[in-house]
Amino acid sequence: MVDNSQGHSAYAEDALLVSRMNVRPGGKQARMQNGWFSHNGQKITQPMVFPSNHPNFPNEPKGMKVVLTECSLFQSGLRGKCQKCNGDNDPCCSKHILELQPDFQDQKSLMQQVIEAVGNLCIFLPKFHCELNCIEFFWGVVKKYLCDNCAYTFTTLKKNMPKALESIQLSTIRLWEHRMYRWMEAYRSGLGTSEAQLQVKQFGSRKYKSHRRIPDMVARALDTVQ
Repeated sequence: MVDNSQGHSAYAEDALLVSRMNVRPGGKQARMQNGWFSHNGQKITQPMVFPSNHPNFPNEPKGMKVVLTECSLFQSGLRGKCQKCNGDNDPCCSKHILELQPDFQDQKSLMQQVIEAVGNLCIFLPKFHCELNCIEFFWGVVKKYLCDNCAYTFTTLKKNMPKALESIQLSTIRLWEHRMYRWMEAYRSGLGTSEAQLQVKQFGSRKYKSHRRIPDMVARALDTVQ
């Protein structure tokens, strides 16, 4: 599970991204990995770079116009890029048509590719929701430890970083995880941010008054899970 930071969403150098392409062949544009398109029910591999024996552009990127022409998607008079792309399926320009193709749509970030390449599942947490990300609580405590033990030198920072990481108990991390699940249940029940925060706070402050009876809020949560 990873958060939606800019670094985690970065793509590989050869990723299929229209923003790295020119309209025409050659020039300063990325040399991207092979794409694909469907033709008569078959999946056709499409190189994004001309072969070494091409008469005009050996080993050069093809550009958007050539790629669309090979897919039978280029139209006469179609602009390369426009400033009025509205995000729908209207063929307003070459850039818009190409970025809607399945091979470009299926492009994954470099982190996701690395994680899935070894057989794991990469789950991106929702953007702008630190309460749903346990690692944010972890880094908050680490930063506080470093601030409380700061000598304003890089040498001290390197010395204190392992100590800051080791200062957090596993039991504390589990409490953060339980709190995260309370937030998830609150959002799933349809509550807004303020109402969810109040419910999470009240849930966490409930005490067991009897070994034979649990709080009503806990019982409702258990019923929801079951």
